[in-house]
Amino acid sequence: MTRRSLAPLLAGAPAVLSFAQSKKRKGNLRQSVCRWCYRDVPLEDLAKECARLGLVGIDLLTAEEWPVAQKYGLTVTMGSGVCTIPDGINRLENHATIKANLRDLMAKAKAAKVPNLIIFSGNRKGMGDEQAWENSARFLNEVKAEAEDKEINIVMELLNSKVNHKDYQCDRTSWGVELCKRAGTPRFKLLYDIYHMQIMEGDVIRTIKENIQYFGHFHTGGVPGRNEIDATQELFYPAIVKAILDTGFKGYFAHEFIPKRAPLVSLDEATTLCDL
Repeated sequence: MTRRSLAPLLAGAPAVLSFAQSKKRKGNLRQSVCRWCYRDVPLEDLAKECARLGLVGIDLLTAEEWPVAQKYGLTVTMGSGVCTIPDGINRLENHATIKANLRDLMAKAKAAKVPNLIIFSGNRKGMGDEQAWENSARFLNEVKAEAEDKEINIVMELLNSKVNHKDYQCDRTSWGVELCKRAGTPRFKLLYDIYHMQIMEGDVIRTIKENIQYFGHFHTGGVPGRNEIDATQELFYPAIVKAILDTGFKGYFAHEFIPKRAPLVSLDEATTLCDL
């Protein structure tokens, strides 16, 4: 990375950060970052900086992007490309396409040692919960043997339907947990997005403690606004992280906030805040 390419990323940052040595983290929590929040940063540059800042990986990369992260010793903590948010596995007419995408990506993920692939319930479009559970469980029952054989986790994200994703079906923990029970496989888990579930439910720490066996992944974000996870928002992330660590969680914890300040400075601060 050149000084010219770093300059816009670190505008307003302390000069010492620009060319500091790689940071050593405690590593009790395996932290990564979601690619889309840094879409203006070239992936190669982002990967270099993530490695320097002591993160272990990058989230939500397509298969074509996986080699860039791995080049810098990073794990692709969540692969994407199976389906879109509104058109998910709750509708039978989507199953054939999503199944083909998933099987293709599971084969690639096995070869590339990518542990997780993200899927979505899809929007309700008038569908009731019972029918959606039945359809989604049918899909998962048809693919779970292959996921188990390849040791790939299929992970459904919990999203809020109040602010960001109107009509999304898997918009509360209880809905996702019920689907986990019906799927009956350790290779189907939930992505507990702290930002989204604070908006929908609150009660974050108790929910995490009571449902950790169903959670395979976490995302962060400040509430309100999905910006930095600092003192400007209503969640206290050190307490949340401590609760997660107390459960013995061994998965990944990915930052998915949209920086309002110098992006890499905010990412460094968030990583430090959660490094308990």
